[in-house]
Amino acid sequence: MNTPFRIALSGDFKKSDGSPTFRDFDLTPLLTAPHIEVVYLDPTPVIRADQIEHIDVLILLVPHFNSTSIHPNGRLAAVARFGVGYDSVDVDACTKADIALVITPDGVRRPVAVSILTFILALTGKLMVKDQLTREGPSGFNRRGDHMGVGLVGKTLGSIGIGNIGAEMVRMCKPLDMRFIAHDPYADPKIAAELGIELVALEHLFRQSDILTVNCPYTPQTKHLVNAERLALMKPTAYFINTARGPIVDQAALTKVLQEKKIAGAGLDVFEVEPPATDDPILKLDNVILSPHALCWTDQCFAGNGLADVRAALDIQKGIVPRGIVNRGVIDAPRFKARLEGYASRLT
Repeated sequence: MNTPFRIALSGDFKKSDGSPTFRDFDLTPLLTAPHIEVVYLDPTPVIRADQIEHIDVLILLVPHFNSTSIHPNGRLAAVARFGVGYDSVDVDACTKADIALVITPDGVRRPVAVSILTFILALTGKLMVKDQLTREGPSGFNRRGDHMGVGLVGKTLGSIGIGNIGAEMVRMCKPLDMRFIAHDPYADPKIAAELGIELVALEHLFRQSDILTVNCPYTPQTKHLVNAERLALMKPTAYFINTARGPIVDQAALTKVLQEKKIAGAGLDVFEVEPPATDDPILKLDNVILSPHALCWTDQCFAGNGLADVRAALDIQKGIVPRGIVNRGVIDAPRFKARLEGYASRLT
């Protein structure tokens, strides 16, 4: 095997001092595998074509990957995102170039579902205000009866989307004895039935949910799916949670609803613009719990994402179609198949 299989990591996987950004991302299987060379790209907001001229698989963190990132030599076989969101990648451009876009659903499924549950319990338990009351001493304790929490038995948990994360959220919330409804035009009715989820129209979801969660990908079709008209349908006692992507929600409309106390509160791990400006009015609200797009960031989450990307890269090196391909049409594309066959032949 004369040409090594080259795997590149986007430059943000290393800190300025050269140490790894995420120590739980274990690269040992790649660094110890024969015939594999691992390199780090220079940090850049958008991956440049010249950076991946001699690369077979790119593991991508934050930088964008678009049509200008694709080198005409056609060597790159896959872009492996470190996570499940892929709005930073031009899927159409990858598909036209027969490049597989791979994500890591197994790595984030449980950590993001735990994040949603964290918001549910914190919001309904009035955790933030009770923390503040406690810090005020006796005067705060005297007002604790003014901030009664909300029990979850019999309450309706709604989900926009019941894919990988939405389904895991329902599994985790089963012991809470809640009712589950969801809107998902791509849902498998059999899986919904097995999980005890009633599939409903989108407007019905907004009207009936006591807690409404966003668990769908961000696409041109889902931009501002949550808008002023739909937010107006929610109960004044309802809570809204978004751990998916900020632009799915019209943040100005959500801010207005929260300012006017039209809903009880919200838990947001994502924002329409990240990071939000310091004068963004949503940061001033006391009925919102906020997290900097990092609530699911745990050692297990990053280890899981890393493991999934490492497995995908090793599969491709062996000529095996990896799990988690978004643009599955490339699997049967002659150029992609030829790349895999070429990799496999090198190892024989």
